[in-house]
Amino acid sequence: HGIPPDELPYAERAGEYLLFMGRITPGKRPDLAIEIACRADVSLKIAAVVHEGERAYFHETIEPLIARHRRHVEFLGEVGGEARASLLSEARALLMPIDWEEPFGLVIVEAMACGTPTIAFRRGAIPEIVEDGLNGRVVDDVESAVAAVHAIGNIDRRTCRRVFDERFTAQRMTDDYLSVYESLLARQPYTPASPDYV
Repeated sequence: HGIPPDELPYAERAGEYLLFMGRITPGKRPDLAIEIACRADVSLKIAAVVHEGERAYFHETIEPLIARHRRHVEFLGEVGGEARASLLSEARALLMPIDWEEPFGLVIVEAMACGTPTIAFRRGAIPEIVEDGLNGRVVDDVESAVAAVHAIGNIDRRTCRRVFDERFTAQRMTDDYLSVYESLLARQPYTPASPDYV
C-alpha cells in the first residue's frame, strides 16, 4: 500500500494526546487503548467509526469506559479530510493494541507520513510495518505499551517520515508492482498441458 507523499501534513512537533483511529471492533481493542492512556496519564482521542454490527459492543463495552474516564478520553466518532489529517499529524503517538492478525495497517502508514510514531501490539503484519525503536514501538502487553508511551519522545518524527518516504509512498508501491509484473512477463509463457481425453 502507498499514499501520495503530499497527501498528509508532516508535523515536526508532537501534540499532547494519544490517538486511536479506525473502527470500534473487539479485535482493534479500543478498551485497551483507553487503559493504556489512563495508566500513562495521557489524554486519548478516539476517532473511529461504529458499524451496525458493532454498535452493541460499543454501547455495552466502550461507552461506559469513555464515561468512566472522561478526564482522559474524548470520543470524536468518524473523521475525515482535514480533521483526520490534523489528528494524525498532531498526535504524540498512534495506539494500535490489536488482538487479531492484522494483515496491514494503513493508518500506521498515514501516521508515519505525518511524522507520528505508532505503539502497536506484536500481531499480524505489525512487525513488518513498525520498525521497533525507529518509527514506533512494537509491544506485547499493556504494561510495555504504557512504558512505550512514556518513552515515545525518543522516536524522531523526522525518521518516521523518512521511513514513510522510503517504503510507503504511492510511487514506491507503483514501482514495486511494475517490478513484479515485469519479472512475471519475463518468464517463459505458460502453455497448458493437453488433456489426456483429447
